[in-house]
Parts: sequence; C-alpha cells; structure tokens
Amino acid sequence: METRLADCRASDACHIPLSNLDVSEAKRFQDDSIWGCFERLRMEDPVHYCQDSPYGPYWSLTKYRDIVAVDTNHKTFSSEQGVTIVDVPDKHWTQSFIKMGPPKHGEQRNTVSPIVAPENLTKLENLIRRRLRTILDGLPRNDDFNWVDMVSIELTTQMLATLFDFPFEDRRLLTYWSDVAVATPKMGHAIDSWDKRSTILSECLEYFTRLWKERINAEPRVDLISLMAHSPATRHMEPSEFLGNLILLIVGGNDTTRNSITGGLLFMNQNPSELRKLRDNPNLVSSAVSEIIRYQTPIAHMRRNAAADIIVGGKQIRKGDKVVMWYISGNRDEEVIGNANSFVIDRKNVRQHLSFGFGIHRCVGRHLAELQLRVLWEELLNARLEVKVVGEPERIASNFVHGYSALPVHIAA
Repeated sequence: METRLADCRASDACHIPLSNLDVSEAKRFQDDSIWGCFERLRMEDPVHYCQDSPYGPYWSLTKYRDIVAVDTNHKTFSSEQGVTIVDVPDKHWTQSFIKMGPPKHGEQRNTVSPIVAPENLTKLENLIRRRLRTILDGLPRNDDFNWVDMVSIELTTQMLATLFDFPFEDRRLLTYWSDVAVATPKMGHAIDSWDKRSTILSECLEYFTRLWKERINAEPRVDLISLMAHSPATRHMEPSEFLGNLILLIVGGNDTTRNSITGGLLFMNQNPSELRKLRDNPNLVSSAVSEIIRYQTPIAHMRRNAAADIIVGGKQIRKGDKVVMWYISGNRDEEVIGNANSFVIDRKNVRQHLSFGFGIHRCVGRHLAELQLRVLWEELLNARLEVKVVGEPERIASNFVHGYSALPVHIAA
C-alpha cells in the first residue's frame, strides 16, 4: 500500500508546473513520495525558486556541489535568521550558536565540544556497548514490537541523559522536548500553536535551570550543563539563549542518531544482500554506518539567508532571500554519488555525504552519532540477532527531521 501511494504522489510531481512545485510539503516526506520531486528539480531546475509556500518564498538547492558551496560560505549565507524553513515568530525566537556567526559561534561551540572529544568518546564507547547489550537482551522474542521506541529512542535518550548528566529516571522528557522543539505548530496537531510550544519548552528551561544552579556552584566536570555554566562564553547567557542552546543540543543529540538507527534496520531488511555482505565481513560496519546516514539523511534541510546579492547555479539570489539546502536531495545526486538511489554499504567514498553539513556549522556531534551506530551493528552481529521488519514504517510529517515514529519488528527466539 505504501509503495503504491508513494508512486502515485511521485507521478503527481511530474505533472505539476515547475513554478508551482513546492518540495516543503511535509506530507510528501511522511508518505515517502518526495523523491520524484527532488529528482525532477535536480534534472530541470537545481536552483529552484518557489514563490508561494506556507513558509513564504524560498530557493531550493538540490544538487550536491551547490549545497556545499553555500554551506561553506557563511559570510554570504547567514544562519542568523534561522536554520529551518520555518520563520519563528519574534515572540518565540530563541538564540543558539548555530544561528550565530564568528566569533561568538566558535566560542560557544568550543565550549561544548569537549563532550565529543576523542578521549571522551573512548570512555563513552564502553558505556554505549554495555547499555546496548542490556537493551538487546531485553527485547521481546516471538512477539512484535516497535523498534523506534524500544531501541532507537531508548539508546539515544540514555546517551542524552549521560551527556547532560540529566536525572536518568526523567530521560524520556528529553525525547518529548526534542519532538516539541522541531514541531511546526498546526491546527489539529498535538502542538497547535506557538504559544503551546513555548509553554512546554518553558518547562524544559525551568528543569535545566535547576540543574544549572547546581552545576555552577560545583566543581567543573565534563557534562554539557557544567561546561556551559563554567565557560566565560556561555555562563552569562540570557534564559532564552540558554533554552535555544539546550534545544540545539537535545535535537542534535537525538534526531540524527535515533532516525539513523531505525533507518539502518529498515534498509538492511529491504536489501538482504547488503546485510549478508555485512555478516560475511563485519569489518564493513563503519562503512555501513556512513551509508546508513547518507541514505537516511536524518536532517532533510538547513536554511540560510543571503547576506548579499549572489549568483548560484546561474540564478540571481538577492540579499535577504531565504535559501534552503536540501541535504536529502544532495545525497541522491548521481553527478557526485554513483548509483545514489541504491543502498550499498561498501561503496567507494562512502563518507562523501551531506548529512552532517559542511563549514563552520558542521554537526558537532557527528562522531558520537557514528559511534552509537557502529556499536549497535557490532552488537547485533555479535549476538546474531535476526530482527525482521514485519510491517510498514510510520514516518513523521516533517520537512526538517526525516524520521520515524514506528517500525514494527519481530525477533524469533
């Protein structure tokens, strides 16, 4: 059913006048029919102007090289007005270091980067492995269950709690706040107004403010709250800026890994020859992780605004224009990535993907995301677990987080 629906909607994209094609429609991501739209833009209009959308007019970049050129040019393409296609109302705006340029961006980013320094990742690897063994040992046998909830969310939420030194028993609040933070308010949805979103996130701020007060009066240690509380670059943040950085760190530590954990299992089930290849040669795990992250592209886009008039791909972009880099499309660009629509775990230049971005805003936690995925697949192989997908995935309706709410699976005893 899902395949027929996706094919139907993909064929619709071929008949829409190019000037009316709006790839920001969240429903196309939810029913997995977005691919035809992006393929058409890459072929016919890789730097595409959409005049009329729910988010106002915007440019779409859909080819790999154009995306890299913009992502690495932070002077001309600014993140200061936001990094998603959504324009957040001023009343609900929160600052964070991803929305800053140098030097403040670098100062705040460097404050939290020790949490993912190589020596700390080495310490975290053993913890991740122990936790994964416990999670995998506790999964139901001979009974269907939701992989997203019991594995993807559980592992990433445990890790977030560790990174923040957050009370472990309340760790699912981190997942909840992450989901609220990336939600675009819409009537009829759980988050139906900006005010409701802000009310919930104010509870997040209140909780973390209590932790901040504890950490600032204690000896410095390597957790994200302590790092920010004791750094001159962040210790005097206004509450809204503290909240903005919390949201950035929670979402960044949650969505990339969580949805790649789910996507990876789905792709291996859809491509059994690749799973056999991995089982026959476990040394391919690191390569497989990079391919999973490319193929999933858990953050579908990043947005910039032009700080000056500039030509990109032969198109004149004016100062102030909104420019959306569709990582999810660039990762399927056949000019750079051969056989890009296929899942191939031992492909050449497998790390050559856009999923973590480029330039000064490249994902600070990318190595931790890769570590969690690597350890997961090592443990699945070591345990010889046969995890079978037994139903269609449920995807979320979002043009920003490319992810899942459910994946039904079964493990035979």
